Amino acid sequence: MNDKLKRRNRMVMVSLFGIVAGMVGLAYASVPLYNLFCQVTGFGGTTQRAEAGAERVVDRKVTVRFNADVNNKLPWAFRPEQKEVALKLGETGLAAYRAENRSDKPTVGTATYNVTPDKAGKYFNKIECFCFTEQVLQPGQSVDMPVAFFVDPAMAEDPAMEDVTTITLSYTFFRALDADAVLAQQANQQGSSDKAAPSATATN
Repeated sequence: MNDKLKRRNRMVMVSLFGIVAGMVGLAYASVPLYNLFCQVTGFGGTTQRAEAGAERVVDRKVTVRFNADVNNKLPWAFRPEQKEVALKLGETGLAAYRAENRSDKPTVGTATYNVTPDKAGKYFNKIECFCFTEQVLQPGQSVDMPVAFFVDPAMAEDPAMEDVTTITLSYTFFRALDADAVLAQQANQQGSSDKAAPSATATN
């Protein structure tokens, strides 16, 4: 009887450890899985990424508006250079945002983004965007940040999108969590470039 009870207890313990291990693994996997889900479905207004423009253009037009925000922990000014653009579905659009570091120190920003209405996310494709990488601005530096995009012509075939005539593309810049590491890497790269540069030699 005691042996049976011990075996049962061991089985219970093994099962509990398995459940705990599975929960830990799920917690680590949940973020990338959620991000993948958003990218595939456009959930929450998550936009898509494309390597090239659309293969076709249809006559239906949509107006794309631009919005910009900055978290108060990042000492930047950030604004769109244009209020809106109108383009046909499948037509590549070009826009620009302007960012300025208003502090006296180098800072690193990273942008989050989405579109509204949320259901337009799966049709909004970005070909080129400053949001794909972290941005480093030196003290007082101002830069133009381009965005190349298109709205998938397949949107014209979706009955749920018949009421969508305007899409708003929004960005919010935050201070990068790994800002110190990014700045240190940039300093090291600059130092290596300076050492590799040929030194001038004096001639008589």
